[in-house]
Amino acid sequence: MNIPILSYFSGGGFLDLGFEQEGFEIIWSNEISVEISKIYNSGMSSTLEKEMNISSNESIEDINISSLKKKIVKKIDTPIWGIIGGPPCPDFSIGGKNKGKNGERGKLSKTYVDHICTLKPSFFIFENVKGLIKTKKHQEFFIELIQQLQENGYAVDSKLLNALDFGIPQDRERIILLGIRKGLFRKIFRKNYSSQSDWFPWPTEKYPKAKNAFEWDKIDDFEALKKIPDELKVGSYIINQEELGKLPNSDEYFKPKSSKFNEIEEGDTSRKSFKKLHRNKFSPTAAYGNNEVHLHPEQKRRLSVREALRIQTVPDSYVISGDISLSTKFKVIGNGVPVKLSNEIAKSMKKLLDRIIE
Repeated sequence: MNIPILSYFSGGGFLDLGFEQEGFEIIWSNEISVEISKIYNSGMSSTLEKEMNISSNESIEDINISSLKKKIVKKIDTPIWGIIGGPPCPDFSIGGKNKGKNGERGKLSKTYVDHICTLKPSFFIFENVKGLIKTKKHQEFFIELIQQLQENGYAVDSKLLNALDFGIPQDRERIILLGIRKGLFRKIFRKNYSSQSDWFPWPTEKYPKAKNAFEWDKIDDFEALKKIPDELKVGSYIINQEELGKLPNSDEYFKPKSSKFNEIEEGDTSRKSFKKLHRNKFSPTAAYGNNEVHLHPEQKRRLSVREALRIQTVPDSYVISGDISLSTKFKVIGNGVPVKLSNEIAKSMKKLLDRIIE
C-alpha cells in the first residue's frame, strides 16, 4: 500500500523524491514559484516515469484549508497519510537574513505548523536549517512550534543530521522535526507519549561524525586518502567529464568572467564565495544562491547543473527541461534536501508506520 503524502514548499521535489522511492505517494504538492514548478514537473516526471505536476502555486498563507481538506484530505482512503515540507529558511540561517519568526519567510514555518495541526495527518516532516536550534531566539520559536504540535495531538522528535554522515559528499547540517499522532504512538510503543524524545528510529549514520573521522587535511598522503570512502569525495561525482558529457544539463553553467577562476587553488573553500572544491574532499553545503560560487576542481569554471545535482545525490534520470534561468536552477538545487538523506528518513518513517499497518 502506498502511503499518501501532501508536500509543502515542494521546490525541485528532492524531499518528495526520497519518499516516493520508498513507496510513499505524493498526491498534492505546493510551490509558489511558477518557474520552480517547471523544474519539479520536469525532474520528478522524468525520474519517476509518471506525470508529476505541482498541484498549487498559492502561497501557503493563501491556501484555503477547508477547501484543501474537502478536495484532497477527505478523499484519502487509507488510514495512514502524511505531510512533508521544508519551510524557506533564510530567516533562520546563520549565514542568512536571521530575522527569525518575524521575517517574511520565517512566518511560513508557523503557518506550516498551523496547517499540520488543522489537517491532522498521521505523521509529518519539518526540515530546516540548524540555525533554528543554534540561535537562542530561534530556539525559543522552535520550542513554541513543538509545544503547539504536542498540544494538538502529536508525539514529536527532532534531530540534527549531517548529510556527510550518510554517504553524501557534502557538509550539510539540517534539523529534522517530525511527529506522529499520539494515538499511533500508543499503538506502536504500548504506552502514552509524555514529551519524551529519541523514540523515533532515526536512520543510522553510515560514517558517524565523518568530518572528524577521517584525516581530510592529509589527502596528499596516499595511505590517509585510501581510508576515505570514495562516496564522500566530490571527485567521484564530477570528475569524469566523458561520462558527465552524455547526461542532460551537463553543459549548463555560468561562463567564467573573473580571473579568480585561475587564481584559486583546488580545495580552497575558506572564502564566502569562489570556493574551489577538492576532488578528494567533500563539498561545503551546496548553497548556490546569495552570490556563493562553487568552482570545479579541474575545470576553470563553476559547477554545471548536472554536477550540482549529483552533489545533492539527485539521480541522473532527473532532467530539467524547458526555458528556465540558470539562476533559478541553481537556487532550487541549493535549497533542496539531498535525495539520499530524504530517502533514509523515509525508510525510517516507513519502518515505523509498518508496525501499525501490519
